[in-house]
Amino acid sequence: MNATDIPLRFAVLGPLRAWRGEQELELGSPQQRAVLAALLLRGGRPATLGELIDGVWGEPPPAAAVSVLRTYVSRLRKVLEPDRNRAGGPRVVVSVGDGYLLRAPEDALDLTVVRQRAADARALRAEGDSSAAAGLLHAALDGWDGTALAGIPGPLAEAERARLDEERLALLECRIDNDLDLGRHTEVIAELMSLTRAYPMKEQLSRLLMLALYRSGRQADALAVFRTARRTLVDQLGIEPGAALRELHDRILAADESLALLPPRQQAQPPPARPPAPATRPAQLPADLPTFVGRHSELDRVRALLPEDGRMPSTVIIGAIGGMGGIGKTTLAVHWAHEIAGRFPDGQLCLNLRGFDPTGTVVTPEEAIRVFLDALGVPPSNIPSGLAAQAALYRSLLAERRVLILLDNARDADQVRPLLPGSPGSLVIVTSRSRLTGLVVGEGAFPLTLDQLTTSEAHDLLARRLGADRLAAEPEAAAEIITRCARLPLALAIVAAHAVGHPGFPLATIAEEVRESHGSLDAFTGGDDITTDVRAVFSWSYKALSAPAARLFRLLGLHSGPDVSAPAVAALAGLPAQETRTLLSELTRAHLVIERLPGRYTLHDLLRVYAGERVRAEDPAEERERAVERLLSWYLHSADATYPLITPKRARVPLPAPPPSCRPLEFTEHEQALDWCESERANLFSAVHQAVACGRPDLAWRLPAVLWGFFYLRSHLHDWLDTAGAGLSAARAAGDRVGEAQGLADTAAALRFTGRVEEAIAHQHQALALYRRLGDLMGRSRAVGNLGDAYLQAGRLRESVEYSRRALAIDRVLGSTWGEGIALTNLGDAYQRLGRFQEAISCLEQALTVLRASDNRWVEGVALDILGTVHHRLRRHDDAVAHYHRALETHRAIANRWGEGHSLSNLGDVQLDAGREEEARTSWRRALEIFVELGHPDAEKARERLARPPGRAPRAAGDGTASARTA
Repeated sequence: MNATDIPLRFAVLGPLRAWRGEQELELGSPQQRAVLAALLLRGGRPATLGELIDGVWGEPPPAAAVSVLRTYVSRLRKVLEPDRNRAGGPRVVVSVGDGYLLRAPEDALDLTVVRQRAADARALRAEGDSSAAAGLLHAALDGWDGTALAGIPGPLAEAERARLDEERLALLECRIDNDLDLGRHTEVIAELMSLTRAYPMKEQLSRLLMLALYRSGRQADALAVFRTARRTLVDQLGIEPGAALRELHDRILAADESLALLPPRQQAQPPPARPPAPATRPAQLPADLPTFVGRHSELDRVRALLPEDGRMPSTVIIGAIGGMGGIGKTTLAVHWAHEIAGRFPDGQLCLNLRGFDPTGTVVTPEEAIRVFLDALGVPPSNIPSGLAAQAALYRSLLAERRVLILLDNARDADQVRPLLPGSPGSLVIVTSRSRLTGLVVGEGAFPLTLDQLTTSEAHDLLARRLGADRLAAEPEAAAEIITRCARLPLALAIVAAHAVGHPGFPLATIAEEVRESHGSLDAFTGGDDITTDVRAVFSWSYKALSAPAARLFRLLGLHSGPDVSAPAVAALAGLPAQETRTLLSELTRAHLVIERLPGRYTLHDLLRVYAGERVRAEDPAEERERAVERLLSWYLHSADATYPLITPKRARVPLPAPPPSCRPLEFTEHEQALDWCESERANLFSAVHQAVACGRPDLAWRLPAVLWGFFYLRSHLHDWLDTAGAGLSAARAAGDRVGEAQGLADTAAALRFTGRVEEAIAHQHQALALYRRLGDLMGRSRAVGNLGDAYLQAGRLRESVEYSRRALAIDRVLGSTWGEGIALTNLGDAYQRLGRFQEAISCLEQALTVLRASDNRWVEGVALDILGTVHHRLRRHDDAVAHYHRALETHRAIANRWGEGHSLSNLGDVQLDAGREEEARTSWRRALEIFVELGHPDAEKARERLARPPGRAPRAAGDGTASARTA
């Protein structure tokens, strides 16, 4: 095949993605992707420059929009046609008039494939064939991979996202309606309840839920759904429900008997006469596993591929079961095949294609076809030479026959294609550790990726093999075995076999053996049979990788977090982003990593252990250390890049330069920086402890130092305290006095916000002493100011005033407007608590002037809140309310959720004191929602407010104000 003939495929029903053959392409910047999306969504029609510019940028476009757009098109052409001869001109993105046209086969776009399946399903429903429609509808919905055009900017993408979301919802309604036609009313109730909560204005969803509930004997619940829907429509839109919903309500109210009857379904037609059965009727399925358990949802999905009434399928049905080694693909395929074997009277063909095999010998398509022709009774002398002729004979023999074909352990789509029948009536089940994307796109295979067993299924597996009584006698040991086997069927089977072989061993002893092998796979060897050795099973997938992908897989064993982003992987490996994504795609296709979310990857727990074994065995210690340094430095410098956006104008912690090949992220917006920290929080937490473990205290104390603002804003207090304490201990152990001082300050701040104020004061005094010895005047200023805040929270107001005044004097000498604004705010708070209101107002108004001049929105919100408290205590209710509202606006501008909740609580207090009880309770409820969302202990105070008897006004708040000073 010429390079130029390699097929392109595109996906828009999720993140925008493109493949050239099996290789995923790097599509460039978000705006460049938006251009490609606009061309794809034209459906083979050209788009003018004006249309593209409007779609990508809207009004007003940038001044250089035309030249930028042409640059994006040029780059896309290079990505989509890398081997194009410049003299030959582009063949994919072509110029038409003043615009462009994207040429690709209709089925190259996932949206087109999904719409065709949906259209076919609706046609089948119109003919009364709901059973056949069910499989197509499920397959169409499976084509979605999250939010359409996720991450694509611009007006066009926004409009198309909304339209495609409506299209998906309509398809979902059609699928559920079809399920109701098939009598699956009890199965769809939970799904419909969730959908009606998400889309309360969608009357069709309420109608379907009412019908499902009524057919399940829940008439009262069905009527309650109507009442809820009507109340929502009246309250939100001021309209009554439509005629269809009202009519169904009336029929349910009258117990209309016709509702209980399923719609008439197409009568099953007798299968057409078949040619005489071949002389040999193959029956090659291996025995079903007697200990098979679970996989109920997976079985439901594959069962839906076949018509329920026993009729012959109208097309060749292909089920592609994928997943990592040891996940149970073959076990499920064989179990399902035995379940449905009776529906294929012409026999069952089965072959292990050895795509991932300890021998390393893959079965070629020619070998496989000859095996099948022999099984079908074709004499060797009658088998033609050449794959094409053999495949033609094979398809001819299967024409108009009903044969079940199980192709186990396939390497890739090319190995499978020649083995597919050419006529309807047969079923092909393929298992593979590869994704077989080409088979899904090109041949319409229905993909099913197996995950770990659920905890309940894993327990049932052990109970089936060991006996329920043995598990019931030691439930804790059984639970530990399940956890340490990571719910992998092969690992569970190996440990169960060991327990069966030693019936006198307590399960606690078996669990201890597995526990002691933590960090290795020694507990998961199956004796002499290499196919039941987890390490060996994993190795077959590993050995099939390219050398760069195998190296990347090994290095992933060094990552300590729960998942990892593509840019972090690039830093770990020291590779460019595009090369990293290509290798990650290879690992994903091999089911060695899982892309849980777009651009975020994880390893099964036992595969992580295997990767760790391989990296320690194959990569020298120096390379491992460099990889970990790149990774930890990437987390540190990327976190530091969020610092000026989350804590603007705040002095930054000096960092060592990142190592070569470490490319930290950059951020441009406050919310973007916060969202990144939130998405990486677990990894940042793990990175601190990994830095301690690998002897990098300089990284361990700096990470919490750059993350304190994020921890505070999102109220992740326990993570803050844990990481700060770990960094402090590491700095002390290394004799790093600068790190120790910073660690003391960070730990003190975290202690103060977790309510351990006296400990915070002790830590701040230690930090102050260290800063003095180091001659760090800025550090002394922070420590003195933080002591002023800590004494304030401890109720030691005169000491708070003393330290806040000292901090104010030092900050003014240093010219630190950040520190000056904080010191004035804390001083004002101390004065208001002492009842010195005019001095408090003077300090706080000075603070606001300084804070606004330095754009310190953080503390501005706190100062406004305290001013609200002062006015409340002076009984100036309107002024207090006004200041609390301004505080809320400021907190929200920087996403300070705890500050927002605190000001809402105070606002409710003054509203109640002013006799506006309903408004007060609304403010408290909103505060409670925020504190519950954050998991903050202030939720209990909000509940106490709401539980207060009506009409009982609280004491004007004199303490508990939000802190102005942090680390």
